[in-house]
Amino acid sequence: MDFKSLRVYEIGFALAMEIFDVSKRFPKEETYSLTDQIRRSSRSVCVNVAEAYRKRRYEKHFISKLTDSDAENAETQSWLEFAYACNYIDFGTKEELLKKSHEVGKLLNFMINNPGKFGAGN
Repeated sequence: MDFKSLRVYEIGFALAMEIFDVSKRFPKEETYSLTDQIRRSSRSVCVNVAEAYRKRRYEKHFISKLTDSDAENAETQSWLEFAYACNYIDFGTKEELLKKSHEVGKLLNFMINNPGKFGAGN
């Protein structure tokens, strides 16, 4: 199995791409702040999953990278709240994106709590 086949990666990647698309409509003055930050954190979720999967031989490294991914996911949720508060996205968009982010969080936590199911430590 490749990391791209992991459900958490698939959902996280799709979410990052949705956020990229939505953030194209953010004001120009947000380019180097909110826009850049939300894109970076949402993409980092997948990047850290990929790194974790490649380090799965070492259980502590695997879990460490997954917790990094979980932290980036939480950061993305915070940026979504800011985007909504600044009226850059509507309530429905915020809720839809947060729902997907919460699903990513659940999957990450399952992986963190069950590293052996993903080949960690073998």
